Amino acid sequence: MTIRHTDIFKFSIPMHPFTIATGTMHYAQNILIRVHTDAGFYGVGECSAFPMIVGETQATCFEMAKDFAALWKGKDAAALETRMRELHDFTAFNATIKSAFDMALHDLAAKAAGQPLYKFLGGKKRSIETDLTIGIDTPEKMSARAVQFKADGVRMIKIKLGKNGPEDVDRVRQIRAAAGPEIILRIDANQGWDFDTAANALQQMGPFNIQFCEQPMRHWNDHHLPELRRLSPVKIMADESVFNHHDALRLLTANACDYVNIKFAKSGGILEAAKIDAVCKEHRIPCMMGGMLESRVALTAFAHFALAHDNIRFHDMDTCLLGHKTDPATGGVRYKGYFLEIPDTPGLGADADEAFLQNCEQVSI
Repeated sequence: MTIRHTDIFKFSIPMHPFTIATGTMHYAQNILIRVHTDAGFYGVGECSAFPMIVGETQATCFEMAKDFAALWKGKDAAALETRMRELHDFTAFNATIKSAFDMALHDLAAKAAGQPLYKFLGGKKRSIETDLTIGIDTPEKMSARAVQFKADGVRMIKIKLGKNGPEDVDRVRQIRAAAGPEIILRIDANQGWDFDTAANALQQMGPFNIQFCEQPMRHWNDHHLPELRRLSPVKIMADESVFNHHDALRLLTANACDYVNIKFAKSGGILEAAKIDAVCKEHRIPCMMGGMLESRVALTAFAHFALAHDNIRFHDMDTCLLGHKTDPATGGVRYKGYFLEIPDTPGLGADADEAFLQNCEQVSI
């Protein structure tokens, strides 16, 4: 499959404001690409730039995508690992935009094989249920939101924290009281605490039956994670501390976490995500499939990947439920309540709506 050209779109999705410890998002800063080949079909990829976490914006992703597309033009799309190695050799980091190109190549490969992506990756169907996330607000507004979630059928709630330790404890206390004892609660500090704040907050949250805490401290405090893990009654999940399998190995050999959150925007796509999962599986550390603010296009790729990796035990796959004002995707994953239904069409099985794309800034390389 020779690559003829690549279409690149600023795939901006308007949002209701969504706040985490590191900032507030007013629209999803996404990029969508279509890698066209001489085989008569194209591969689709999407990424979501989250600058306060990955250091990339929609604008930087758009510019890098132009260089990547030029680099690949006229080359074999089936040589997936070689193509991705070219991107890594061309530029360090930039994992977010690389993930869209990785996704498009996997879509092409699975389409060429006539298989849905999860089967192409060696997976099989199983149940996937997502949590739903509450952004940072006052304890009263967050607990009221939790009551609404529960009434809507949500069985797992992820709570964004990290602004203020004592207030965060009060947020969790009120949410647990409002939602009741049976609902699963997860918390995510998004690097917002220092060590002392994290230790105090997590110890005070012990009675509230929290499933795990994602990324309590900045990644440069990873050397404190083993001690925090020892002190905390709440299990620790690494997120921003793990971009690649080298990061995972470093943390796991230090006994620094109980779980790892895999996101394509950090890993650069499926190839590296699989390596992270393999390292974690070897160390008997379960993983979660997470995301940024992707549409159902990339969300579908996340679901395919999760189906192909049984070490992924947790699913934070509410990316397009976090305030998107419109759904720009066609085909792909559908929500049945908070369970995900994955398509059996060849490849990814998802694409972007043509009418939505007409209003997007775009270029073809």
